[in-house]
Amino acid sequence: MPDDTDRRILRQLQADPFASTAELAERAGVSAAVAWRRLEKLTSAGVLESVEAVVDWRALGYGVEVSLRITLNKTQTNAFDEMSAAARLVPEVTEIQTFLGRVDLRLTVLARDMAHYTQTYRDRILTLPHIQDIEQLMLISTVKDEQALPI
Repeated sequence: MPDDTDRRILRQLQADPFASTAELAERAGVSAAVAWRRLEKLTSAGVLESVEAVVDWRALGYGVEVSLRITLNKTQTNAFDEMSAAARLVPEVTEIQTFLGRVDLRLTVLARDMAHYTQTYRDRILTLPHIQDIEQLMLISTVKDEQALPI
């Protein structure tokens, strides 16, 4: 388990992922060598998986986000695997989640505008295998989108 020093370093990394190890160390109150060793240890332990750039898709001209809740026809044994594999091939699908319960899968679809979404939905989504039912939820606004953990 991470100790207080690890948590301080992780908080600083979450706050500014572009900071150098020396900057993280200074903000966390440790030496650069300690910060580097701690980051290596956290990475080796699987606590720190990666540092990623988060791209604002709206700034790239994508104005529509739709969450699709999909119920599969599970009469075939490979329905989940076949559906997941096919959905991965749709470039507009940015996230695929599986669930237990009435909804089997949730896909996040990004599109430039409603015309692009409609074309993607008709040509790519509705042709995916094993779909029994789809509920479309269009994103209106994001109230909270916190990626950082309260550590």
